[in-house]
Amino acid sequence: MTQGAGQGPEAERTATLRDFRVPAYVNETGPYAHSAHPDGTATPVEESYPEGYTPTERDLPVIHRGDTLQVPVEPASAPAAQSTAGPGALFVVGDVHGYLDELVAALQQKGLIDTAGQWCAGTARLWFLGDFTDRGPDGIGVIDLVMRLSAEAAAAGGYCKALMGNHELLLLGAKRFGDTPVNSGAGTATFQAAWLLNGGQKTDMDRLQDHHLQWMARLDAVEEVDGYLLVHSDTTAYLDYGDSIEAVNDTVRETLTRNDADECWDLFRKFTKRFSFRDEGGADAVRSLLDTYGGTRIVHGHSPIPYLLGQVGSEDGEDGAGPVVEGPHVYADGLAIAMDGGVTMAGKLLVQQLPLDI
Repeated sequence: MTQGAGQGPEAERTATLRDFRVPAYVNETGPYAHSAHPDGTATPVEESYPEGYTPTERDLPVIHRGDTLQVPVEPASAPAAQSTAGPGALFVVGDVHGYLDELVAALQQKGLIDTAGQWCAGTARLWFLGDFTDRGPDGIGVIDLVMRLSAEAAAAGGYCKALMGNHELLLLGAKRFGDTPVNSGAGTATFQAAWLLNGGQKTDMDRLQDHHLQWMARLDAVEEVDGYLLVHSDTTAYLDYGDSIEAVNDTVRETLTRNDADECWDLFRKFTKRFSFRDEGGADAVRSLLDTYGGTRIVHGHSPIPYLLGQVGSEDGEDGAGPVVEGPHVYADGLAIAMDGGVTMAGKLLVQQLPLDI
């Protein structure tokens, strides 16, 4: 829910969740450059990445509501069935972007956390696909929750893990490099300017601590689980960083460790690319990743389903209706599963159990 919303028991529940503290030892812009119609609405530009593409324009119009987005909290379903003979059920979560209340409601609805916000799914396995901060009101609260659930799930025999998104790279860059100029490929740019332009929240920066930074910098970029190749971005740019999952993850971490502003910007720039799996040739792009890294289907966040489907609402939200997102979007000959339900545009924050029938 947006800031300043809510009174009564629901507000008290939210305040309690946001007060959770995580032990310090727990470890584990994009091409929505948009043009304006005569009527003032914004539309995404078709994918066309010039050499040296740089995310120096706001990459995703946010639909602003005049009043609070209400998210009903359904009674928690029974915890996912667990088996003592092997791993528990597998779940994936799309882009959260600071929407802590919506995340809590979605995890409760799937029976992964209880009404107190504690892990209650035993040996279940939960993967977040990145982009925890920016645009929404409480990115640090989201990171704190994910870090705490990582410890609680591990203690119960399951796990809660997360991937690196482009907004983690953006926040790390804004904190480390600020207004230091970088070679953007399209003139001078800075992480600070790009972060603000793409939804950076001052409250997140004010609350950002060393253990948050360390956690983000250590996140993997790619993983394969049960035949699903998990990535944040719908791009083939991962191929630039290695020919195995281990190589990609090592290269990304080593790049961040070197702490070179231009290198980090190039990494961020490539992670903002999108739409590689859409339209003609999309299935072949997916196959290029699957053939290299393994798996039979790819699961990603990053590009909101309403944009993949061409469901673009008005940016001012005057029509009062958000995009219609019922669940993940399966496309590219059934090889790709999109998980960003567009919560930033009053869509839906998706938590999905795999396998997903098509």
